[in-house]
Amino acid sequence: MTAVAASRSPDTSSALSDAASEALVDEVHRRVIDAMAEAPSPLSANTPDIVAMVRMLAPLAGSELVDDVVARVSARVNGLGPLEPLFADASVSEVMINGPGPVWVERNGALSLSGVSLDRAAVDLVIERIVAPLGRRVDQLTPCVDGRLPDGSRVHVTVPPVAVDGPYVTIRRFVVADVALEMFAAPPVVALLEELVDRGANLVVSGGTGAGKTTLLNALAGRVSPVQRVITIEDAAELQLKHPHVVRLEARPESREGGGAVTIRELVRNALRMRPDRMVVGEVRGPEALDLLHALNTGHAGCLATVHANGPVDALRRLAALATAADERLGVKAVRGHLTAAIDAVVHLGRAPDGSRRLAAVGEVTAHDRVRLLADAGEVHAPISRGARLAVRS
Repeated sequence: MTAVAASRSPDTSSALSDAASEALVDEVHRRVIDAMAEAPSPLSANTPDIVAMVRMLAPLAGSELVDDVVARVSARVNGLGPLEPLFADASVSEVMINGPGPVWVERNGALSLSGVSLDRAAVDLVIERIVAPLGRRVDQLTPCVDGRLPDGSRVHVTVPPVAVDGPYVTIRRFVVADVALEMFAAPPVVALLEELVDRGANLVVSGGTGAGKTTLLNALAGRVSPVQRVITIEDAAELQLKHPHVVRLEARPESREGGGAVTIRELVRNALRMRPDRMVVGEVRGPEALDLLHALNTGHAGCLATVHANGPVDALRRLAALATAADERLGVKAVRGHLTAAIDAVVHLGRAPDGSRRLAAVGEVTAHDRVRLLADAGEVHAPISRGARLAVRS
């Protein structure tokens, strides 16, 4: 009889002490790693071999214990270790590791402790599994790295000496909810948004971090006519459009060797050669703002984009600043003229203290730094005055 099995009595066959359970997981994990080194393909949580290993080491173990050990070993081998249960929880939108210690999560816009705690070795293992598949490195010379998990989740890693209390990992889950526009505003305001999309208005969705910009963008893009070709451009592919003709483009960071990067700006330029009826830019935060304005002023109607800003006017000012910085030769006056002509309306989202996200304002652009309030979350205050860029579908 094995050491694990011998230490157990019949009346405790379905449970082990924390230390003994962890020892069992460690031993099975070691054996799985050894088997993976010899086998042509990796084992998975569903392989009978792992169950057999647990049964051999703990023959009196109950089914619940076996399932728990198999799940924990599988998480160590195939996933992000102790973080896997958090990723299995659909309500978790953000996972935050603040060095060794408790892991924080965001659920429904509110922060809370997850119940998961990591030591330094576990944090390092998580970082290794995040960074290695990306072909990136994170060390003292490159202490900050951005990346994306296979499911689309955004990841940011910061390590010492920049990170004072140990490695920090922030994972923003790939959880663009498939929600209706009614989740953001009252029916009359939803009808106004749908009309703007149908008319081919060029819309900018603004708001702070976590305000729900991408979710609203997804809902607005879902209104696009099924006969139109939609090209999405994102830093990390998040949008999930229920549309029959979608072409998805995703930026690529530079490789470990320092080359091979493909920027949002390059993708915007290439998208114009791909016969787009509509372009959807996940987030405008750099020189691509200028290329987007050029596109919107050369016959490309009905485009959608998001930008971080405190309000509709701030969104316009930020776009103007980004476009001006992209090519100072163009001049501020010319950029402002392009902006006024290109953007029809700004849809601004707010985030309440309880984490709920609601539409704060729909502002029709009247100048490079002025908007006319069309609606808030509850009601429509004024009709659309700018001309339609496309024939409105019935």
